[in-house]
Amino acid sequence: MAGILNLTHTPIFRPVSARRTTNDRVVFVKSSANASETPLTSISAPPNFKAPKPKPFSVRPDKIFDILGASLALLFRLTTSVLVSGYTVTVVPANEIPSDQYALGFAGLKLKETSKLGPRPEKPIEIYEFESCPFCRKVREIVAVLDLDVLYYPCPRNGPNFRPKVSQMGGKQQFPYMVDPNTGVSMYESDDIIKYLVGKYGDGNVPLLLSLGLLTTLTEGFAMIGRMGKGSSYTPSKLPPKPLEIWAYEASPFCKVVREVLVELELPHILHSCARGSPKRQILYQRVGHFQVPYLEDPNTGVQMFESAEIVDYLRATYAL
Repeated sequence: MAGILNLTHTPIFRPVSARRTTNDRVVFVKSSANASETPLTSISAPPNFKAPKPKPFSVRPDKIFDILGASLALLFRLTTSVLVSGYTVTVVPANEIPSDQYALGFAGLKLKETSKLGPRPEKPIEIYEFESCPFCRKVREIVAVLDLDVLYYPCPRNGPNFRPKVSQMGGKQQFPYMVDPNTGVSMYESDDIIKYLVGKYGDGNVPLLLSLGLLTTLTEGFAMIGRMGKGSSYTPSKLPPKPLEIWAYEASPFCKVVREVLVELELPHILHSCARGSPKRQILYQRVGHFQVPYLEDPNTGVQMFESAEIVDYLRATYAL
């Protein structure tokens, strides 16, 4: 069992200078993970880029097999990470829910969804991990259940930035690795991380499907068979000066294919978890007049967009070398 390490947390990002051109928003980037000075790299949205309009429940034809493969996880993990803690739902007439409030509707009815969440951390939890790791997936599932915001530092194989950082902070490259900037607690071991998070930000009870030991780990591994190791190997990329932000949750196959690319490109990102019952669904609905995930916000280019297939295209066009 991993011990708890009380370490001084070294920030990954250091301030960088920026300037704006007449046509594109350009930011100069410098990786702080290396001690040596690195050449400045400009980041801007692809030429003539235009964010797509949201198309609920649609799949671009060339992504059908990707979404089907990502959906296989639901067979093995059931509702784990689909619903937040304390989720309840009732069906009510549509006119009982105000039009400015998010609710899933059908046939003149709407779903009234509620949850019972624990204390909210002031700062996002920080987790170093990668997609195709069953132990990392366990932690991502509890993040969805507890409805936490997390700053993810992707650690794909051969990634030059954050794998070495984990060795520096904790003494070894083992994943997942969690840092809670609210308490100063840092730790390895997925089960220990889960127990810590439910104790600090939940009701203290580990969900059944995350408490079955080897069976949990096996089903987590089976859940990823449909993606065949996606989100595990590094693709050379530009390191952004600011983390991207994505509204998503672990069980969604549409969110999964985007997360895989974020990990492969080693792009730090704040994930606003919003499984069913999450109050953040209403927050996003109020901000953009629509709820659909994934929803990407890139502070480095100003791009904000829905649609998983187009988000993947945008990330590769903007950050891949």
